Amino acid sequence: MKTLNRRQAINRIIGISTAAAGGALIANPVIAAVTNVSGDWKLEVGTRLAYSKLDPMVVAKRAYETGNGCMFQVFDSIIQSLAESDSVDADKFAQVPTAMAHYGYAGMLGEGTVCGNINATGMLVNLLSINGESANAVLSQTMRFYESETLPFQTAEFIEGIGADMTETLAQVGKPTAANSTLCHSSISLWASENGKSFSEKGMRCKQLSASVVYELVTMLNNAFDGETVNDHPVSEATQDCQGCHTSSSTFAPSVQTNMSCNTCHGGH
Repeated sequence: MKTLNRRQAINRIIGISTAAAGGALIANPVIAAVTNVSGDWKLEVGTRLAYSKLDPMVVAKRAYETGNGCMFQVFDSIIQSLAESDSVDADKFAQVPTAMAHYGYAGMLGEGTVCGNINATGMLVNLLSINGESANAVLSQTMRFYESETLPFQTAEFIEGIGADMTETLAQVGKPTAANSTLCHSSISLWASENGKSFSEKGMRCKQLSASVVYELVTMLNNAFDGETVNDHPVSEATQDCQGCHTSSSTFAPSVQTNMSCNTCHGGH
C-alpha cells in the first residue's frame, strides 16, 4: 500500500482547498498545519499572528481590485497588507496561503449560504492577535454590521477611494440595501429585487460590498489596536429581547445560541 509522508500529506491537504471537502475543513479553521517550503515555520490551531494598523481605504481599494470572489477579496487583501506592514509577524503573514479562501464565493461554491465576507472575517480574526489578545469579538460586530448597514458604501469619497466610477456604480450597483441576514442569498436577493436586477448582474455590487466590509473591519481592528473598546455594532435590541427567554440552556423555551437577527426568518410573539 502506498503511503504519504508528512510533507506530502500537507501538500495534499492544500491541494484540495478549492474542493468541497477542502471548503468544509477551511470553514472551520482546523487544518493541522501549513508550512513554508523549507518547513521552518508552521501555522497550527491556536496560533495567532500580531495585527498592525492598516489604512482602511488602501486595503478596501486592494480588496476591490483583487476579485476572485468575496471571501478571497476580504481575506487576501488584509493578509497581504499585513505581510507588507510593520507587524512583527509580517513574514508569517506572507506565508499564509490565501488561495484557500477562494471556495467562499457566492455563499460557498455558489450554494448561497453564509456570505464570503463573513466567512473571511471568521477565518481572519481566528488568526489575529491584537496587542496579545484574541480578535474574535470583531466577528460578531462585523456580522451585525453586515446585517443592518445599507451596503455597499456609495459616498463620493468611498467610490473615488477604491478607484471606482460613480456613473458606472449607479448604473450597475444602483441603490444599496441592507441584507437583514448573514446569508449570501438573502443579501443578493434583496438587492436584486430592490434594483430590478438579476443574480448574474451582481459583479460590481459584490466587489464594492466586499470593499465596504474590509473598510469597516480594518477600522474596527485599528480601534481595538489603539486600546478602544470596540462595540460599534452590538446585538440589536430585538435580538436581545429574544435572548431573554431563548437562551442556550433554557428548557421551557426552544434553546437557541445565536446573535443573528431573529425576525428575518422567525416572526415575533
